Amino acid sequence: DIDNATSFEIDPAALMSEGLSLELPADGPQVLIVHTHGTESYTMEPGYEYTESDYARTTDCEHNMIAVGDVLAAALEAQGLTVLHDRGLYDYPSYTGSYDRSGAAVQSYLAQYPDIAIVIDLHRDAIGDGDVVYKTKAEIPNESSSQIMLLVGTGENGLSHPNWRENMKLALLMQESAESKYPTLMRPLAVRQERYNQQLTTGSLIIEVGSNGNTLREAMTAVELFADAVGPALL
Repeated sequence: DIDNATSFEIDPAALMSEGLSLELPADGPQVLIVHTHGTESYTMEPGYEYTESDYARTTDCEHNMIAVGDVLAAALEAQGLTVLHDRGLYDYPSYTGSYDRSGAAVQSYLAQYPDIAIVIDLHRDAIGDGDVVYKTKAEIPNESSSQIMLLVGTGENGLSHPNWRENMKLALLMQESAESKYPTLMRPLAVRQERYNQQLTTGSLIIEVGSNGNTLREAMTAVELFADAVGPALL
């Protein structure tokens, strides 16, 4: 499923039939993981307490998105991909300007490693209604896992992003691969008017792991399952 909040018409079959333009380099990092909102964190459970820097946020990198990124990086590496994980916090002490700071970091990595094919901006979603916080749940036997949502920006709000369909192709490949192996792992693929630094490469996308109603362990399980399904497809 696709949750399209733009006026663009999207034909997944036609896009996939075109094939991906990106190629994994033989040398150097193939995948870059960054965190525009690295302090995003999850519902605490016994043994996983942390000090909040704000609501559902912490600078404790053992309990925020950096920790989830560590697990995703290791899981993709185990599949045979070469991963560079930027553990910087770009939303602290100021949330304002987070995308500017993370975008500058991505550009710096691309200057050093211009062949990086895939740039993942790893986030945690926030889902709720008033005071009620929702959690996501993948129905997977013997596993307690959050769900995952891929997000593609288009630049329809006015910022230049002419190659967004290339990012969309990558997202469709990942979505299809994950759903084929774990049918309930993925939420609908989100397409939005903003561009989220995704104009920097033709292999950029946001991955939202669970919500603030999930636990850190559920998020870590989700990215392990995601890597297990998506890694072979990328290779």
